[in-house]
Amino acid sequence: MTITLENAGRRFNQEWIFRGMDYVFSSGESYAVLGPNGSGKSTLLSLLMGALSPSEGRVSYVSGSQVEVDQVYKHLSFAAPYLDLIEEFTLRETINFHFSFKGFVAGLDAGSVMELLGLSGAKDKALKYFSSGMKQRVKLALACCSDSDLLLLDEPTSNLDRQGLRWYHDLMGRFSEGRLVVVGSNQEEEYTFCRHSLYITDYKTGK
Repeated sequence: MTITLENAGRRFNQEWIFRGMDYVFSSGESYAVLGPNGSGKSTLLSLLMGALSPSEGRVSYVSGSQVEVDQVYKHLSFAAPYLDLIEEFTLRETINFHFSFKGFVAGLDAGSVMELLGLSGAKDKALKYFSSGMKQRVKLALACCSDSDLLLLDEPTSNLDRQGLRWYHDLMGRFSEGRLVVVGSNQEEEYTFCRHSLYITDYKTGK
């Protein structure tokens, strides 16, 4: 998928979060959206996934052919620490439920996702008993193992320890190639694999 922003801006009430953004996120490339906390990284990711519309300008999507904004969800996977999981579901139920809506990356199935997580022993444990780090691993694995053109990650290593960070880098090494990847972050260790950087502060008001 390729996403093109033309003079795009987003505001809440009278405050512009970013404005005058002309940018192309190209298919098969990886991008880091950078800026301090509260600068608008998550807002831009929401715009890219079609969850928010621009207050001005235009956002267009191409995946082989033009994709309408209300169909973008079919092409994307998303993970963020604030994304809720169904706490009453077991890990097995969570994986089965998620992949009833999304296809697996070629060569994967529910068992291999479980193996990738390293949580096979907890497959029948309810997510409410998982640590915050385990839950974040689940969110990342579900997103990365879904067959999607667009992978959006917001603060992907939140709640992960050093071992979890190594696991994340292995995950990205395996699943980032060949798709458009956008990472919202202010932690360098989260986006070292990204080939391009966009600083949200370059598109603040006054332009």
